Amino acid sequence: MSESPRRWLAALCALASLAATAAHAAPVQLEALTSTELRARVAAGTTIALVPIGGTEQNGPHMVLGKHNVRVRALAEQIAERLGNALVAPVIAYVPEGSIEPPQSHMRFPGTLSIPEPAFEAMLEGAALSLCHHGLRDVVLLGDHGGYQKSLQRVAARVRRDGCRVHAPPEYYRASQDGYAKLLGERGYESAERGQHAGLADTSLALAIDPALVRPEWLGRRSTPAERPGVTGDPRRASAELGRLGVAHIVEATVAAIRERTGAR
Repeated sequence: MSESPRRWLAALCALASLAATAAHAAPVQLEALTSTELRARVAAGTTIALVPIGGTEQNGPHMVLGKHNVRVRALAEQIAERLGNALVAPVIAYVPEGSIEPPQSHMRFPGTLSIPEPAFEAMLEGAALSLCHHGLRDVVLLGDHGGYQKSLQRVAARVRRDGCRVHAPPEYYRASQDGYAKLLGERGYESAERGQHAGLADTSLALAIDPALVRPEWLGRRSTPAERPGVTGDPRRASAELGRLGVAHIVEATVAAIRERTGAR
C-alpha cells in the first residue's frame, strides 16, 4: 500500500474513533441537549424517553427529603445508557404524598410536599404527550415511590397517540422492593431490619447512589425507634456495598422489561 492510502486509512480510523467516543460521551439527559440536538438524536434512532418520577418526602432523621429524586434520576440514567436508544426527561419531584388537611402519611412530617392525584396524573399525561409530539415513540414512566403506582398505570392506559406508546413497567418498582429484599434476605438480613421505608434496604440504595443523601452520624450507633420517627426498619448496618446489589438488580430488571415492551418497534 502506498503512503497516500495509508494516510487516508489512518485518518478514517481516527475519525471513526472520535465518532465512537463522542457517541459514548453523549448526554442521556434531555435537559442537557439543545432543541436541534434532540431533533438529531431522534432522527438518528433515539426512540425511548424515560420519565423518572420521585417524590419529596420525609425519610427519617438520617436521610434527605429528596432521596427519591436523586435515586430515580441516577437509575434512569444507567438504564438509558444500557438501552442505548433512550433519553431521560427531567425528574418529576411533586407527587401525591397524602392528605394535607388533615395531614396523613408522610405529610405528618416536616418537608414533605404533596399534590392532588388528579393534578399529578394530568402532569404525567402532559409530559408524555409532549415527548410523543417531539418524535419519541415509547415513553416509559419510572416511579420510585409506591404510593402512586396505580396512577402510573392509569396514565399509561389513557394516553394514546399514533405512533407513540406510554408504558409504566411495574418491574422497576418491584425490583427495588421484592427483588432487592430477596437479595438481602439471602445474605441474612431479616425483614424487620430491611424495613419498608428508610430502613437498611432504602438507606443502602441511597449510599450506593450518593453518600451525601445520608447523615453518617446516624449509622453504626445505637438508637431507639423513638429516635427514628418515620422509619420502618433499622438503617444502622446499611452500606453502599449492599446498595450496589440493589442498583444492579433494578437496572437489569428494568432494561429487560423495557426491551420486552419496545422490542416490536
